[in-house]
Amino acid sequence: MEIQGQAAIVTGGASGLGAATAHLLAQRGMKVFAFDLAPSIEKAPAVDHVEYLDVDVTDHASIRRGIATVKAGTEPLRVVVNCAGIGTPGRILSRRGPHDLHQFAQVINVNLLGTFNVMTLGAELIAEQQPVDDDGQRGIVINTASVAAFEGQIGQAAYAASKGGVHSLTISAARDLASYGIRVNTVAPGIVETPMMAGITPEFRESLEASVPFPARLARPEEYAQVVLDLIRHDYLNGHTVRMDGALRMGPR
Repeated sequence: MEIQGQAAIVTGGASGLGAATAHLLAQRGMKVFAFDLAPSIEKAPAVDHVEYLDVDVTDHASIRRGIATVKAGTEPLRVVVNCAGIGTPGRILSRRGPHDLHQFAQVINVNLLGTFNVMTLGAELIAEQQPVDDDGQRGIVINTASVAAFEGQIGQAAYAASKGGVHSLTISAARDLASYGIRVNTVAPGIVETPMMAGITPEFRESLEASVPFPARLARPEEYAQVVLDLIRHDYLNGHTVRMDGALRMGPR
């Protein structure tokens, strides 16, 4: 699918995976609307063809306002990439007692419901556009899961459940949106060098890198963005979850 002169939404677009994706798509000629929260947007650098919008993916009305801004633009929406997410840890049962239900619900709300919200409202706008090819393709949604969807570690019950939901949603969403010419795929990254990893010790970093078969290092956000671009370009990839993990299979800890 040709993306130059088209529009994209990237959630979590002010930092980490979302920022790398927003920047790459903008470099390739797209108008990118980066949805994120105000505190993150305030720290984000100005980038040509990237417009930051204060959008809370857990708030339906907030998403609708963001979508309205996208719709008012001159470029047709073709791509939605959901990167917004949180990873608050917690064991189902620990010395402090059972897992906090509010905390569990918050992770599900951001990672799974937030993804569903933006995918649904974004797809509604994509469906209004004219097809771009003889197959009737109108656009693509790319969601973000995690290897935790398949090998959740100790303390990752909420995170693994949310990302497992995103993975399971992929094929159903692809089938639901097929009649509108919208493809749906998911990327499941392994350990990525994002701002959340900035506080780890050198020793812990070395142990993480050693756990990856090859390349024996943390993934880079730019590599995630490249997978997104590859999925956009490959018109026959649909309903698929792509692991980007260096052949990593997570242990219990």
